[in-house]
Formats: sequence, C-alpha cells, structure tokens
Amino acid sequence: MNTTKHLIISGILSMLIFISGVFGYMLIEGWDVFDAIYMTVITIATVGYGEVHEVSRLGRIFTMFLIFAGGGFCVYVASLMVQFMVEGQIRAILGRKRLDRKINRLKNHYVVCGYGRIGRVLCKQLTKHRQFDLVVIDSDPELVPVMDEDGILYVCGDAADEAILLRAGIKRAKCLVAVLATDIANVYLVLTARQLNPDLYIMARSGGQQSKSKLQAAGADNVESPYDMGAIRMAQRILRPTVTSFLDIAFAKSRNEIQMEEIPMSPSSDLVDVMLKDSGIRQNFNLIIIAIKKKDGEMIFNPSFDATIKGGDTVIAVGEPENLRKLEKILNP
Repeated sequence: MNTTKHLIISGILSMLIFISGVFGYMLIEGWDVFDAIYMTVITIATVGYGEVHEVSRLGRIFTMFLIFAGGGFCVYVASLMVQFMVEGQIRAILGRKRLDRKINRLKNHYVVCGYGRIGRVLCKQLTKHRQFDLVVIDSDPELVPVMDEDGILYVCGDAADEAILLRAGIKRAKCLVAVLATDIANVYLVLTARQLNPDLYIMARSGGQQSKSKLQAAGADNVESPYDMGAIRMAQRILRPTVTSFLDIAFAKSRNEIQMEEIPMSPSSDLVDVMLKDSGIRQNFNLIIIAIKKKDGEMIFNPSFDATIKGGDTVIAVGEPENLRKLEKILNP
C-alpha cells in the first residue's frame, strides 16, 4: 500500500478515535459536547492543561486508553505526513533527473516552445504522424501534470532564457517552433535561439503581418499565422469543397484509402538518376508522383515520364499507405 492510501486511512481512523473520545466522555461523565471535545483534544494532544471537570474512575481508565490510542496514532499520522511530503519531493527530483537524462541523449530533435492550445495540438500531430523526438518548454507550472500525462519531455521555465534553451538541447536540435502567447515573446525567443544555434531551423507563430516581418528579421526561417491559415482554409472549403475534402482524406493518417506523403531520396538509393518511366513506381506500387522538390528548392509539378530523381530530392506521392511505406524503403534505404 502506498503512502497516500496509508495517509487517507490513517486520517479516517484518527477521526474515528476523536469521535469515540467525544462520545465516550459524554456517556461516561455526562458532559456537554463542548467540554467533551475540549477534553478529547487536550488528551489526544497530551498538552496537560488539566481536566475540565473531576473525572470518575471509569473516566480516568477511558482517558488512559485514549492517550495511548489517540496520542500514539497522532504521532503516526504526523510521521506519515512528513514521509508523504518528503517522498513527493524525492519523486519530483528523481523524475526531473530522468527527464534531463533523456533530453541530454537527444539529437536532431524538435523543441516546441509553448504548450498552450496551439502547442499541445501541434505536439500531438507531430507524434501521431511520425515518431518525432520532442522537447517542450513552457513557463506555466500548472501545465506540468498535463505534459506528464501526455508523455512529453519538457523543461519548465522561460523559453527565452538561454539556460532553459540549453537544458532543452537547443545546440543539438534540428528545429525550434515558437508558439508562445505573444508576438513579443516569440521575437525575443527567436533572437536568443538563433544566437545559440545559427544552423537551427526556426518556425514561429505570428499574430499579424507586422509581427511576421519582425520575426523574419529576428531569424525565423518560416512564420505562420494561425488566424490567416484558418481564414484561408475556411475560404477554400467554400470555394473548393471537393478539393479540400480530398486533401483532408490525403492528410488523415487514420484513413487507409489514400494518403499523400513526401519521401526524401537518399543518394544510395537504386532509383537515383533513373527516369520515372523506368523506375517501376507506378507499375509496382500503384502510386502517383505529383511533384518532385529538387535539392535547390525548385518544385516540379506533374513531372514527365522522362524526369529523373536525384539524391537529395524529395518525392511527393499519393497512394495507399502500405505502398507509400514500400516506396520509402526503396528511396531512403
């Protein structure tokens, strides 16, 4: 039985002993409720203030039993409370050390700053679709139980503090996502993160066009406004409902009919410099290549049958999930 259960049971037994003492004095000595409560309290606490009234022989016997039972039990409950608090602190310290050890082993991970409404949904989407190594930074201690429940590695503190960013492994990280509550906080965070890791890919949340330019000037590689994105998505649902429905299906990992995926081409793949018509992608995997992103960033939509895929390119394909996984094993062995 753990300490919490012990503490609850002991508290209930303590109340029963106290109530028994009150009723015992009322029945044995005929005292009123207040005198019985007062006598029970000073007896269990062993403070020795003296008897409120003269106690009969039977009442003295009852008092001795109450001292042994109540006084000893109160000491036991007090020790349990101390143990409960100490164990809680020890668990917190050991838990923090375990988290720090796991974070220190990470490399090329993602650091998400802010675990509010947007940050939490973002983390769930990343871990749901792919096995990303994530570290969350948030200054709100009330979110610690939430992050523990979600199984997220986290550091509690100010995301713009260099020491906190270093604890999150910012120098070994691949990407930082700034989704703090205010644009000012995100700008300061981006500035600090860029100084600590010049090669870091930084994505930031903005509240408007003016803050977007400031975040880009601070060093953000990509800036997105959830308000603009939401408005555009609503407009697309009105203007192109069929297209948006198709994209919803393609991006829904829970659906097995069709999905859209981007797959990087490894230089060691057997399909490097092979023309699409000779690659067997369409024939063997029943997949459609809708675009090829070249290494220099050029995007080739609806590539022709004689187009080739080179090492470092990214293939965007549509098809069944199982066939996409098979293609990924060939393109990125």
